Amino acid sequence: MLGFVRTDNDALVSCLGDPQRAVAAYRELLRRDGDALGAIRAGLSHEDAAVREGCCRLLDHLVDTESMEQLIAMADDPDTSVRIAAFHALACDRCKDDACAPGADRVLEPALEHLASDPDAQVRMRAAELVGKFAHTDPRAEAALLAARAQDPSPAVRKKAGWYAPGGSIHRRTAPQKAGR
Repeated sequence: MLGFVRTDNDALVSCLGDPQRAVAAYRELLRRDGDALGAIRAGLSHEDAAVREGCCRLLDHLVDTESMEQLIAMADDPDTSVRIAAFHALACDRCKDDACAPGADRVLEPALEHLASDPDAQVRMRAAELVGKFAHTDPRAEAALLAARAQDPSPAVRKKAGWYAPGGSIHRRTAPQKAGR
């Protein structure tokens, strides 16, 4: 099956670090859905950054409330690709229902910190997406996006922050509807 010697969940998670097997392992773990969650959560502590990144990407689709704290912790991973995947998974609502989506009390502070000071522009862009989810409800989010739009050294981060900041296209699109409309 899939050309793997072992096909248990732990072995498949380890294969996420092998460029030749990563895609097939990812697809198989995604297919296994909740049955693979334990191994995927354990993979967040793997020594190989590619495995940790793959596990974050899997949790973007398979996330559940028990995985959320571990996923939030991955925002501080030393590897840039892992932080990018973690912030994407935390910000992306496509695969999550409202019960799983993390609230500002859990994710806004790390997102604000990374938006302001992460050394990698891609991480700051993903942090801006997460901060942007709270731009209508938390003044700290609005202020951070305005600051990033005006001062970030990366034009791409300034542009992304501008979309989520007041007056930006995503900010306007996601604005709460006023009563009586």
